[in-house]
Amino acid sequence: MKRRSIQAPIPAFSRRQKGAATWLAVLLGLLLPGVDAWLRPPSPAPAQHANPHPSLPLKAEGSNSQADCGRHASLPHTLPRWGRAGVGAGCAAPVFHDNGVLQPLGGGTIPMPANTPAAHASSLVALPAGDAHALLAFWFAGSKESAPDVGIAMAGFERASGQWSAAHWVATRQALGQQLGFAVRRIGNPVAWRDAQGRVHLFVVATGLGGWAASRIVQLRTQNGPLDMNNQALAAMQFKVVRVLPLSWLFNTSLLVRTAPLALADGGMVLPAYFELGYKYPVALRFDAQGALLGQVRMSARTHLLQPTLLPLGAQHWLALLRDNGAQGHVAAVQTQDGGAHWQDLPDLALTNPDASVAALTSAPGQFWLAHNSAPASRQVLDLSASGDGVHWSLAQRLAQGQGGQEYSYPALAWADDSLWVSYTDQRTRIAWQRFAVSGAH
Repeated sequence: MKRRSIQAPIPAFSRRQKGAATWLAVLLGLLLPGVDAWLRPPSPAPAQHANPHPSLPLKAEGSNSQADCGRHASLPHTLPRWGRAGVGAGCAAPVFHDNGVLQPLGGGTIPMPANTPAAHASSLVALPAGDAHALLAFWFAGSKESAPDVGIAMAGFERASGQWSAAHWVATRQALGQQLGFAVRRIGNPVAWRDAQGRVHLFVVATGLGGWAASRIVQLRTQNGPLDMNNQALAAMQFKVVRVLPLSWLFNTSLLVRTAPLALADGGMVLPAYFELGYKYPVALRFDAQGALLGQVRMSARTHLLQPTLLPLGAQHWLALLRDNGAQGHVAAVQTQDGGAHWQDLPDLALTNPDASVAALTSAPGQFWLAHNSAPASRQVLDLSASGDGVHWSLAQRLAQGQGGQEYSYPALAWADDSLWVSYTDQRTRIAWQRFAVSGAH
């Protein structure tokens, strides 16, 4: 007897899923220009050179000290679609001689959670002088990027011992999913901020279906309150979901975070973010002193820039330096001269950028730092550069250099205990850190 070949019918749900995916792709293709138009600046200014020696307003009555000038910016009186804040600390015009000499104070790797072979994308947040810890580090870790077991880990640098605490988990995709009420497929890119009440906020990229381009930004906040605690209490720190940030009518997707926020004189902050779905462009998110979202502004008319890092030159004059996903391969720049209400594209910097994240910091007037990958086509070299104007940069320290397929990437910078701290991804397996004293400047 001849055996008949029996072919199983294609399940109906497979055809429905295929049809739904096709319609979804068509819908996203139609909506993408609308999203682009919605966040595009009304009248983008033509590219222009940043002022290498900005004329900054004099220090206002009741403002912060000159040591804090530049790390805390202020906002203009009115900000369309952006929020409102009073005029804060001003800064005297900087007189730059050199950025001094970097003196290494320590370094190594931050402890990892047990049985965790992969780590990436660290974030640093400095704590007040009276706290038991100088700063906290957050990063995502697991078996590999996007794996189901990836979570957000944290460790603190204890002032008394000069050592990092043991790492522990502060967020997992399962816990986020339970609090949000829907499934979370992957999480990553934690960014930390300490508010006016001493609470730590954590902004995490989370996805449901799809890749990182389908991400949402989830805001979490500590339940423990201020962090004047020892390592045992630090290990008990818990975060609770505040909400998914309502940033887009496209299901709040395709917006991500990566780099540190800019603290403002009114106690609020500006959180740099970026859109990534076909087009890539930076967005500035404004928060008040309690961590409530006030508004957003697109920062560039270009569509190949992402992961902005903010560098205040003065109270209302800020630069944003960006990763370049285009063919140019240089660190890109945009600026605002009215405290974030409007942004203008600038010419690219002379620094090479191999489509890699950068991190910037203002430590004093006329004293700017940038951690960045400098090799033209890889992430095997990580440098720390210095500048007196935010435009012209020179090498201050080679942080790491490898060969072949080695990677040192995704740096973060912080200023704590009168020293410069750097953390970065080391081979995607651990988070490395270095600390420097800055002497001889000015």
